[in-house]
Amino acid sequence: MSDTTNLANDRLRSFVERIERLEEERVALGADIREVYSEAKAVGFDTTVLRRVVAARKKDPADRSEEDEIFALYCAVLGM
Repeated sequence: MSDTTNLANDRLRSFVERIERLEEERVALGADIREVYSEAKAVGFDTTVLRRVVAARKKDPADRSEEDEIFALYCAVLGM
């Protein structure tokens, strides 16, 4: 094989190994997050609401406000 082919093979292997390591880290982080939610539940927090709060904090405040207004409108229309 040529040096170019060897370099391309090594680079490909490097990418695949990096992706695999990151996937392993993602799994570990997922387990850590589940553990934190379990701890929160154990002390009495509602994890469904907690997940909604975490998701809401990720959103732009203007987008979140618009979504809240539309949600309130839908609830009003449905008599909730």
